Formats: sequence, structure tokens, C-alpha cells
Amino acid sequence: MVICVHLPRFELVVAAADRSKLVEQALTGKALALAPLPGADAAGHGRVGEVSGAAEAHGVVSGMALGEALARCPELVLVPPDPVKAAETWEQMLRALESIGAAVEPARPGLAYFETGGLRGIHGTDAATIAAARHACRSASRAPHPPPAPRIGGGPTRFCALAAALAARSRRPLLIEGPPTSEALRWLAGRPVGLLGFREETAALLEPLERLGVRTLGELRKLGRAALSDRFGAQGAFAHRLACGEDSPLRARRLEERLEESMEVGDASSGAALERVLGVLVDRLLARSERRGRTLRAVTLSARLLAGGGWRDRVVFRQALCDPQRIRLALSLRLLLLPAPAAVLGLSVEVFGPPSSEQGWLIDEERVRRAARAARLREAVAQMRAVAGQDAALRAVCVDPDSRIPERRVMLAPIPE
Repeated sequence: MVICVHLPRFELVVAAADRSKLVEQALTGKALALAPLPGADAAGHGRVGEVSGAAEAHGVVSGMALGEALARCPELVLVPPDPVKAAETWEQMLRALESIGAAVEPARPGLAYFETGGLRGIHGTDAATIAAARHACRSASRAPHPPPAPRIGGGPTRFCALAAALAARSRRPLLIEGPPTSEALRWLAGRPVGLLGFREETAALLEPLERLGVRTLGELRKLGRAALSDRFGAQGAFAHRLACGEDSPLRARRLEERLEESMEVGDASSGAALERVLGVLVDRLLARSERRGRTLRAVTLSARLLAGGGWRDRVVFRQALCDPQRIRLALSLRLLLLPAPAAVLGLSVEVFGPPSSEQGWLIDEERVRRAARAARLREAVAQMRAVAGQDAALRAVCVDPDSRIPERRVMLAPIPE
């Protein structure tokens, strides 16, 4: 049996946990919504995140444009998002579930799955396993205002378990026995088609299905797999499979050792000083003995903002790196995305690469590439000088970067031949 652990409005609750005024407003029925992340929408129109029940009663939903949300609910209170704290809290939840022996597949913050087949030898029954998972989620949160009690559902597949968790009460799990029988399919047919929005593969189908008047999974199943595949392609066929109680097997996450470094930046909240703080974090991370000579494949750059809230960005390198200069060069470009001055800057390793000794065979090839690149640059400079004169190709040299006069910080000098 697959178990689904769902914490409703997880990111909204975590963002408002340390703000007692927002908690009081939520308890009195005020409409809350996560404010848009700066620069998250390429079109320039911010969209709200998770919303409270009072906001949903006014017609505000997650992903709605900010202007439309305020038009529907003028008294809507926007909560600054805190993705750093949400990621830390969610990681604690996942590790707590893994501590009971579960192989967890995290779908998104506040939603995770695991199977009970291998846990019966540890906990005895499915009910005891669910009780252990509930206790682990409660013990994982140490905040003054912990996340809400998880809603737990079980079923033969991941999608059936999700439907059961969304229909379950906060203190009583809902289990759908499998494999899918006529009774289970009849119960699943009455569920709203909005369940497809919890899956990345079928989230884009919600809007066209609503225009077609499809409201429940039963109506979707009656359309037929061939008709859905002809209209929506592979997404339509997969949606029909979900409506019929079918799903792909779980993909549990790999347990990776995480290394983290953080540093208070003080007055160096932006600019070149912040890049120097980033260089210190990179050097500290590479000097950790736990790294054991391994390269870095993916890292997460995070920041606590002076105005409140947080910011985080996941960076995947094109090849595994252990060169601090190349890592700083790749990460310094992401510092330009900071929405506000930072108070604390953090760097953590998400995925390790192979040990650096295994990449020794690339040294000669790398030297050849660097020599070829230097030769092309020299040829380009020579061509530019031949066309526009000797002063056409210059380089910037830092003379006094801390000077208050901008003209004294950098000067132009000829490129040596």
C-alpha cells in the first residue's frame, strides 16, 4: 500500500509561523496569501502562492495573478515568502519520515509518498506504520507555531493515496484497499478533476478540461483514453490512467549527504563585498573533510533578507567541479538575482559528483582547450587592432575598488600581446 502524507498550505504556514500578528489574523478568518517571488514570472506579472481558506472563499486560488486576486479580495493580506525556511522545515519532515524506515518520494513541499510493504516487519501493521509516520511529523517540527497536522491517506497507487489524503480528516487517515476494485473506482470517480493539478504531467490539462465542462474524474474516464489521447496527446492518456486508478511506481529519493555553510554578511549585503563573502563560503565548503575529495554537481545558494523572508536558488553545474574559482564565477552571476540586501548568505551541496581523482584524465584535454581558447582570443585582439587601432582592445584593471570616487576604482590598460 502507498501512503500519502499531505500538509495543507505548508509554505504559507511556515512563512507566517514567526509572525504572531499574521497567525492571529489567520485565526480570526482573515484572507492570507503568499506574496509573489520577485522576478518569478517572466511576463512581469506576479502570481500569488498558497492561499488560506478564507481567501479561497473569495475565489482566490494559488497561481492567480496578483491584480486579479486583489480585485476579488481587496482585504487580502500578502505574506512574504520564505523559501529557505520552508526548505529547511520540509527537509526535517522528510528525514523524520525516513527515520521510521520509509523510502520517501517527495513530490513538493508538504506532499510526500512512501510504501508500507517493507515496513510491516518493523511496525507490524499498516495502522502502526501510519501512527509512526504521524508521530514523526509532529516531532520534526520545533517551531513555536508548527505546521498543521498531516492528512494521511492510503491506496494501491500514488494517485489513489493522494485522493484519499485530500479527503481525509486531520486526525483520521483514509485508506482505499487495493488493487482497484469497482467500489474503489466508484469512489475515485466522484473526486474533483482538480486532483490532476497535483501532478506535474497533467497540471496543464485543468484549464481546458474546465472549459469542456469536465468536473470529476468519473466524467474524465467516460471520455475514453483514445479521445483524450487524440485531443491532448500523452498527457491525456496519462490523465485517463490516473482516473482509472493506474499510476507509475514510486521513485524514492536518494539519500545524499548534505554539507552546509552560512555566514552573516553584516555591511557586505550587496556588491563586490558580497562576492567576497561567497568566496569564503566556497572555500569553507571545499575544505570540509566530509567532502572526501568529491566534486560538486549541484549546490543551493540561499540568503536571509534584511527586510524579512528568504531567497534560494538551485545551481546545477554543466560538469562536476572542485575548482573554487570556477564555482565562484558560476555562483556570482546568481547573486545578481537577489531581490533585496541579504543578512545571511548560505551555501549547501545538493548532489556530489565523482571524486576529483577520477577526472585526472581530463587534465590534458583541458589544457589543450585552454591553449586553443587563448590562441583564438589573441587572434581576435590582433584583428580588432588591425581594423580600429591599438587602443581598440583594452582590459579593465582594478586599481582601488573601495574608493568612493567611481573613476578611481577601475582603469583601462592595453592588452599585452
